Amino acid sequence: MTLPYERTRAVVQAREFLVEISRDTTLPDSIRTEARRLLRHYPSKDAVLLAGRIEEQAEGSIVEPIFSSSIEH
Repeated sequence: MTLPYERTRAVVQAREFLVEISRDTTLPDSIRTEARRLLRHYPSKDAVLLAGRIEEQAEGSIVEPIFSSSIEH
C-alpha cells in the first residue's frame, strides 16, 4: 500500500523527470514535445503539497488523504 507521502514524492519526482525530458536536446523532438504537453496539465510541487495540507486538515473525512504536505516520512 502506498502511503500519502510516498505518493506525493512520486508525483513530484515524475514532474521533475518530465521537465528533464522536455529540456534534453539529445532526445527526439516528438518525445520532448510530449513531455511538454503532459507538463501543461501536471501539478506543481507546491500544488501537490498544498493538496496534502488541505487533506490532512480535513476533519471528519471518511477517506484517507491521497497526498501529504511533505515528501518525507
